Amino acid sequence: MVVMEFSVDLNKALVFQVGHLGKAYQEWVHQPIISKESPRFFQNNILEFLTRTVWWAVPTIWLPVVCWFVLTSFRMDQSLPAIALQMLGGIFLWTFIEYCLHRFLFHIKTESYWANTAHYLLHGCHHKHPMDGLRLVFPPAAAAILCFPFFGLAKLLTTSAAAAFALFGGGLLGYVMYDCIHYYLHHGNPSNNQAKYLKRYHMNHHFRIQKLGFGITSSLWDVIFGTLPPAPKASQKSN
Repeated sequence: MVVMEFSVDLNKALVFQVGHLGKAYQEWVHQPIISKESPRFFQNNILEFLTRTVWWAVPTIWLPVVCWFVLTSFRMDQSLPAIALQMLGGIFLWTFIEYCLHRFLFHIKTESYWANTAHYLLHGCHHKHPMDGLRLVFPPAAAAILCFPFFGLAKLLTTSAAAAFALFGGGLLGYVMYDCIHYYLHHGNPSNNQAKYLKRYHMNHHFRIQKLGFGITSSLWDVIFGTLPPAPKASQKSN
């Protein structure tokens, strides 16, 4: 156990405090505070506003964009079966990207002031405050910036512009599904077995074994890459 020489004041803006934890940051950030309240991140009101996103903003903003990419592909004389297949490929590709981002970027080990600060903004805050409903989905402005490299990836993986539009549209749809499912797993009460499994699986990642179980919409890549956590004992199961 790393001894904390710096103590975070939870009653003050958090972002520029957490970096001072140094090596103790990783232990601190993985001790969750179970509250639906949104802590203050920045003293500046504009920066604070930009960190808060209601879940329904994701489908409201991005589903029309998905439709535009798909329609553009269709107007380039792509057949509907080809578009459907490419969109399914985009959704499948997103599940792999989701897994890789979560495992290798969101759970990167940090110690320095700025690395801790960046990690907290990117993902650490979600582990420290897992029930904060306003910081569960990705802010649209940040997602818009990331669209550019991901569209570039779609162009690299396809042989035509029309196919790239359909593949990217599918990937973007996969992202929308991911963010909505992620929110539901934290705040919903699933009734069917598959949704119940996903909720247990994700809560297990937050509260039991945070070094395993990186999938959100699926456990497929955890199975393939050997990061599937062991099933909890009956006495440990919840919801």
